[in-house]
Amino acid sequence: MFWIINAKRLKQYLIILAAALFAIGIAWAERDNISILTSGSGPSAIYKVDTKEKKIALTFDISWGEERAKPILDILKQKGVTKSTFFLSSPWSETHPDVVKQIKDMGFEIGSHGHKHQNYSSLDDGEIKNQILKADTILKDLTGTAPKLIRTPNGDFDKRVLRIAGELGYTVIQWDTDSKDWMNPGTTQIVNNVLKKAHPGDIVLLHASDSCKQTHEALPTIIDELKKQGYEFVSVSELLAGAKIKTKEVK
Repeated sequence: MFWIINAKRLKQYLIILAAALFAIGIAWAERDNISILTSGSGPSAIYKVDTKEKKIALTFDISWGEERAKPILDILKQKGVTKSTFFLSSPWSETHPDVVKQIKDMGFEIGSHGHKHQNYSSLDDGEIKNQILKADTILKDLTGTAPKLIRTPNGDFDKRVLRIAGELGYTVIQWDTDSKDWMNPGTTQIVNNVLKKAHPGDIVLLHASDSCKQTHEALPTIIDELKKQGYEFVSVSELLAGAKIKTKEVK
């Protein structure tokens, strides 16, 4: 009888222990993860963070134009959005130092959008490095801080681009939600493109170049609706801070 009772207790203890280990495993599996496109064991391109926290990064690429950047900055200020990330091309930045200063003074994160707006995968290794370093020097001179994030022109990269950017101390940033504002599909469509796919840990692609004529019209509704859903707007660097790595290899 003694051994039967103790065997039953032992079985209960083992069940409790197994349940505890299972719960720990679930908690571990549900840690925040950075989802990345990687060249294997080397550098990577980040496109989202897998998290349950309602944090989202609005990102704006600027490569040319005179008219769109300031209205977008005005909207962000009016809507109380104090954190986002702007990826600036260096030729545009050189000719618009006042807007670069405004972006910096408003507290927004500044990343590099390279120098010439051309696909890096079409360049040889030396020219890829040259394009990144040219932009690095110009943006550092204008802002006083060397950028650490880069979104390559057109979001184009291959394994070589990832390797060279990594060697130069850069993290390549992609996106998981494309507003497709660059297609000028209409304000309502831009809003829908964002809201239908937006999720916790998302990096959203938007533009503040003049070729994107409807972004400033869609942005107020995007911000208002995401706020209603409980989202907090953060910079890309804040989104990545403390998250773990989850990879998808670039073929």
